[in-house]
Order: sequence, then C-alpha cells, then structure tokens
Amino acid sequence: MTTGTLKEPPRLDLAGVTAGYGRTTVLRDVSVSVGKHEVVALIGANGAGKTTLLRVAAGLIRAERGAIKLDDDDITTIPADRRARRGVCLVPEGHGVFPGLTVAENLRLQVPRGAKADAAERVLSTFPALQPRMNQRAGSLSGGQQQMLALGRCLASSPRVVLVDEASMGLAPLVVDEIFAALASLAREGLSLLLVEQYVHRALEMADRIYIMDRGAIAFSGAPDEMSESEIMAKYLSVDAQQSPPSSG
Repeated sequence: MTTGTLKEPPRLDLAGVTAGYGRTTVLRDVSVSVGKHEVVALIGANGAGKTTLLRVAAGLIRAERGAIKLDDDDITTIPADRRARRGVCLVPEGHGVFPGLTVAENLRLQVPRGAKADAAERVLSTFPALQPRMNQRAGSLSGGQQQMLALGRCLASSPRVVLVDEASMGLAPLVVDEIFAALASLAREGLSLLLVEQYVHRALEMADRIYIMDRGAIAFSGAPDEMSESEIMAKYLSVDAQQSPPSSG
C-alpha cells in the first residue's frame, strides 16, 4: 500500500488523455495513474467522465489524444481483448457475468490458457459464498453474488490491474459490506485497483490515493486525508454528506 505520490513507475498510467463518443468530448487532458499494489479511487458527480475513463483504460473507447501505459509498455492503440490478455480487467457496472452459464462455467471462461489449474480455487478462497453455487446459473444469483462472481472472474484471469465500476450500485447495505470486504481481499492479493465508487466514505477508507473528476477533467488528486468527505460532497458533488450518494457517470 502506498500514499501520496508514486515513488516508482505506475502499473497503469493514463497521461493527457482526451476521449469521448463521436463528436462529444468527455475526457479532456486527463492524467491518472495506479501504482503497483495500490488502491486508487475515482470520485465525481454523475456525468463527470468516470465510467468513460475506465472504458478508455480497458480499450473499449479509443483515446483521441494522450498515452496509456501498462507497466511502462505503451498500450494506447492495443484493442480491448489484447489488453485483457495483458492483465487489464474491467468489472463494469451491472456485474459483467454470463447469466445463462453456471458459476463454474463463468470462471472457466475467464482462466487464460496455460494458467494454473487452481485458478478457480483461488477465487473460491477469496469469495467462499460462491462455493455452494458452482453449478447454479449466474442469472439466478442475488445481485451481491453476481458482483462477487464478476470480481471472481477478474481474479481468475490473473490480472495486473482491476478496473471496478460502481461495485456497490443497487445493492443492500449489508451486501455492500460484503462487496467491500471482497475488494479488500483483492487488495490483499496485491492487485492494483482503480475504483469508481458512489459511496465516498467507503472510497476514502479504502484508497491509497484519490482522484476527483469534474466535467471531464481532474479537479483534485492526492491522499484521502487531504480532503474530508464533507468537503468533497460540498465542493465537487453538490450534495450534503448526509444525503444519499450520487449516481455514477
């Protein structure tokens, strides 16, 4: 775990990235980095560009300008499937599982060729709630279980960096606790995590560093203790810290 600025080359580095959809520019000269074994939280109001940034990092949206590096290798022009094979794993909002397949089948699909046979066991040791449901179709799981499976699929792929888009979205508070315990387990595995999260206090508790996005640009970056939750809410999210969390964007 690290704090403040990075003291070594980052695992994932987006430098001066501009991107969007068609003629609509969403990200404007955005620079974000994630260190090795580091948890970084990306916070911002609805429509700030957080999900777009994750999709650019994963290769689902092309960067119009700027550079993207993975462990100092330039992956700016590499398509999403090849980035995934190199260790960039995106867990999209809405779980990202194959509902018609069983839990076991979902995991087997994600294990790369030549990977260790115990990849599934590694997932089940991190997410033991999935063990009795290996033969159950993913679409019949609860929302929390589907989110665990989505994170487990990522873990099974032996990733270098995991991009998580609103892991807590639409889940009951008790299930949110389970999901954040699961994310903490991934962090203990030594993975680099870039989290988009609606619960600011959760992000501040877990992250080594935070970025705050405002209208497609980075408005703040630093350690979590440099800015309180109430300051973030009032200055960047335009809501009171006691109100419900804002939606994603």
